[in-house]
Amino acid sequence: MSQAKPVHSIAPPPNSRADVRAQLLAGIERIADVISEHKSAAEAQRTLAPEVVTAMRGAGLFAMKSPREIGGAEIHPVDQMAVVEAVVKLDSAAAWTMFIGATVTGRALSALSDQAVDELMAAPDFPIMAGSLKPSGSATKVDDGFRISGQWAWGSGVQHADHVIVPVLRPDEKGLITAVVPRSQVRIIDNWHALGIKGSGSCDYALVDVFVPEHFAITTPGQRRGGAIFRMGYGFAANEHAIFALALAQLALDSFISSAQKKRGYGKGASIADREIVQRAVAESELRLRGAKLLMTDVLERLFDASADQEAPVALQAEARAASVLCTDEAIASTNALFRYAGGGAVMLDDPMQRILRDLYTAQSHLMVSDAAYEALGKLRLGLTDNAPLR
Repeated sequence: MSQAKPVHSIAPPPNSRADVRAQLLAGIERIADVISEHKSAAEAQRTLAPEVVTAMRGAGLFAMKSPREIGGAEIHPVDQMAVVEAVVKLDSAAAWTMFIGATVTGRALSALSDQAVDELMAAPDFPIMAGSLKPSGSATKVDDGFRISGQWAWGSGVQHADHVIVPVLRPDEKGLITAVVPRSQVRIIDNWHALGIKGSGSCDYALVDVFVPEHFAITTPGQRRGGAIFRMGYGFAANEHAIFALALAQLALDSFISSAQKKRGYGKGASIADREIVQRAVAESELRLRGAKLLMTDVLERLFDASADQEAPVALQAEARAASVLCTDEAIASTNALFRYAGGGAVMLDDPMQRILRDLYTAQSHLMVSDAAYEALGKLRLGLTDNAPLR
């Protein structure tokens, strides 16, 4: 790959882990007002405002999981959670779109050919990629590339991406071709009318006989650049789904506590804070969320360490994914319990509790946090298999 690099719109990453984390969190603090200001608009318009995308790109958030050698932050998986959590507090849809974009971009830039990366990085802005990781469609080999057709779902952030990821099974279904296509060549299907995470713009997208040059197609799995985070397998994405759910549940707990002194019921009414069952629900929710977060942190530290020189063991990847599912389950259980006691106001559209609940149920439907992850880990522990594919 050539050494010439453009001056991008994001600051170069620091060298130390602590400084990388601090730089990204400081960037979020600088753009917090922009994200918060457009939160309601994103919910109504079903996609992020351009101002939010521009602000998050400038803060380096979409580049946080990309290789350092091409300007990404390549942030530690535990510190990624802190970044996602900080954005969730401002707008869950912005957080979801950001971490999906960071994951897709980082994974692609770690594996694409040098020629493709040179072309992508010649742009003045660090590229934003979006798209699904679930294979679909068809790819026909032609001279110097592929002709690709198909439709893909859950393209979070696809409407504002520079490029789109297109995973296609080979005709023999024994391998995968992952193509990177300019957004201009993709047809967006405006069907994101969802229960929650409405502002993420997670529309379907389609290609009709689009030519993709061979150097923009990843035809064999492998890592061309980047460090340990790109050897964590599907543990690469487990952390973000875990913290997204836990951060939402923490917001629900904070909102519940702040309103618990209000009088409820008929007549003089009473504060639900005085009810023992509510006191238990608050304490139990706090401890369950903290416990789940500590578990996820522990798994990620071990997963990262195991990826220092080689691909992480399948069993550890599976443990990370199962832990992410547990975090999501605990977040939903906690929020459900609190919602039961939150009173009639919680169902109103201007109350944060109802949106949190909708977002959690929507996040739960993602493949990464399918409860099949429990089965995969159980089979490994029981010695029934040595494999744990995503399903």
